[in-house]
Order: sequence, then structure tokens, then C-alpha cells
Amino acid sequence: MSEKVRCINPVGIAKEIQTFPLAPRLDTIEGKNICMSICGEPDITIALEKKLKTDYTNVNWNVKKTYGLFPIGLTEEELKTTDAVIQGVLW
Repeated sequence: MSEKVRCINPVGIAKEIQTFPLAPRLDTIEGKNICMSICGEPDITIALEKKLKTDYTNVNWNVKKTYGLFPIGLTEEELKTTDAVIQGVLW
């Protein structure tokens, strides 16, 4: 029994991220700019997106979807004008 066993760390390498403090809760979403940023398998959110746009017609929805590992970040202009973000990672 002189075999060597090689162990590999299953954790992987985490990408460094920039964190932001939580925003205060909105009184209402009427007339607000809300961004949905979805990554992974975004097609399964089609029903959710349709329901939100139907039920909340006075909200300005901005939807960003990618099949990549990381959500699409907001641009500098979007950071200034977006009131709320719904972010999801779906696999």
C-alpha cells in the first residue's frame, strides 16, 4: 500500500467582486426604474418577466439576460437612474 493519493481542492477560484451597501426599501414601485439581471439559464424567467410587466405596468422595466456565469452589470448611466435591481442566478 505505497500508492500516493492526490487530493484536489474542490472550492475553485472565486472571482473578486465589488460589493455595494443595501439600498433603502422603496415606498412604492410605481414609476420606478427596475432592472432584472438574470444569468445562467435566463429562459426560465420568461413567465416571471411577463407576469411582472403585466401586473406592474407603471414600472419601467429593464431586462438583462445572459447564459454566462456572471450577471451583466449596470452601466454608469444605469447606476444613476435605476431604483431597484432583481438579480438571479439560475441553473
